[in-house]
Amino acid sequence: MRRAGMITIKEVARHAGVSMSTVSYVLSGKRSISEETKRRVEQSIVALGYHPNAGARALASNRSQVLGLVVPLRSGVNMPVIMQFVASIVSSARDYDYDVLLLTKEAGPGEAHRVTARSMADAIVLMDVESDDLRIPELRTVDAPVVLLGMPDDHEGLSCVDLDFATAGRQMAGHLADRGHRSIALIGSPPAVYERGTSYATRLLEGFRSETARRNVRASVHPCAPGYESVAACLDEVLAPEHGTTGLVVHNEAILGTLLLELRRRSLDVPGDLSVITLCPDDVAESLPVPLTSIAVPAEELGAIAVEMVMARLTEEHPPEVRLLQPRLTDRGSTSTL
Repeated sequence: MRRAGMITIKEVARHAGVSMSTVSYVLSGKRSISEETKRRVEQSIVALGYHPNAGARALASNRSQVLGLVVPLRSGVNMPVIMQFVASIVSSARDYDYDVLLLTKEAGPGEAHRVTARSMADAIVLMDVESDDLRIPELRTVDAPVVLLGMPDDHEGLSCVDLDFATAGRQMAGHLADRGHRSIALIGSPPAVYERGTSYATRLLEGFRSETARRNVRASVHPCAPGYESVAACLDEVLAPEHGTTGLVVHNEAILGTLLLELRRRSLDVPGDLSVITLCPDDVAESLPVPLTSIAVPAEELGAIAVEMVMARLTEEHPPEVRLLQPRLTDRGSTSTL
């Protein structure tokens, strides 16, 4: 049998058949809970021998009930997708009776300490993580739970959650290679995203390159800024006769509509003349002029997991962990077999 002190709020919730937030509400009295549910939770607490630690008791008293969300609005970010993450985090935080403080200023080391030291927030979720992020050393010393929605190269001692972008890059390249494409191109994120070493873009690029090399597929990479002129110029490069490109992997949600319109203007049919696969939210892929085969950006799921992780760390001690969600590919018929 486990020692009673090792029982966690998550185990109580599972035993009682309720959410972790419901257990917190029963413990804190912050929200009205039905007598039946309250009794079930209390019975599970007794059965498991659960004793709230100092962190759990603090939720009922000495907390701001605010979660800090750091999402710098930098050049090249796609606001509609960012807002899907923000909406998920705000909604999930409300399940724990928490508000969200949105921090959009591009701030370097020191921001996390400033927010927590002034009791502006009890915990932090940080987005737009770079591969070599200058904020990482500070985050290891912050006296509050921190969860990264993203994964830096050096993530030792940090808790991170993200899509497995390297696997996504490999899967999209492999999807085209499996269909006989021998010359493909990656139309990537805006140049600024690569220049600052944004983790998700770098990892997807590495996966794409490793898979095309393994399959002996000719591959080219083309960062692309938003806007019609940039997309047209990018396609001029991609479709140059000497490349013989037959398939596109697109990792740039902001240009998808413009890209498809420009292909139509050039009388190129998708997938008859050119196969296209992308990474973007499902609702974006489905609503385009040509629905695209895609790997989903699971913004809602990632945001909810980030909140779950940070709240668990407010109530119990948890070792650092990295959760990478496996890519989910949906075939909508925009890639052909050669």
